[in-house]
Amino acid sequence: MFIAEVGGVEAPDTATARAAYGVCAEYAEIGLRNHSVRSYFWAASVGAARGIGFDAELLYVAALLHDLSLTAPFDSHTLAFEEAGAQLARVFAAGAGWAESRRDRLAEIIVLHMRDAVPAEVDPESHLLQIAVGADVSGRALDSFDPDFAAALLTAVPRAGFAPAFLHAARDQAARKPTSAAAELMRSGWAERISGNPLDRLER
Repeated sequence: MFIAEVGGVEAPDTATARAAYGVCAEYAEIGLRNHSVRSYFWAASVGAARGIGFDAELLYVAALLHDLSLTAPFDSHTLAFEEAGAQLARVFAAGAGWAESRRDRLAEIIVLHMRDAVPAEVDPESHLLQIAVGADVSGRALDSFDPDFAAALLTAVPRAGFAPAFLHAARDQAARKPTSAAAELMRSGWAERISGNPLDRLER
């Protein structure tokens, strides 16, 4: 079900945003789908709290599609999952009638969520999605979020076994694509951070 608001943070209620949710819901298991939804709300809450202006529809679509290449129908045997996901998102956006420049931005945001930190003043949507995904996947910088908002988000969009399923996918990506960002993160202790994410304890 499309969630329009959590803890005072609103999702963009546009035809394209709803279509992106529909695609995510069709192909992603509930844990990955809920992660994608939470990623938008984490990101938008940070933007609101820090006064960072952002394109809500662009950020929402990026969040909902950023991990779809971890699903069997869209997995690439050669491209890193964020790069494959960027190409998938570009096709989705073309079907939605987005201009080439907007399709390029969408693809860029999805690739950059697995890259080095991007400053908000350079690219607010990438900056916010990086923060959101880091918090939801490995618990990075969770203390920057309002605890009441975090509780409301976990109630509205439960984790539903996300951590072990995502860790399995990350290990698979790293094994098959040893030069990818996922492989580099796994070598740096990502598995332990995913397994120890405080959000999984907060939800219990």
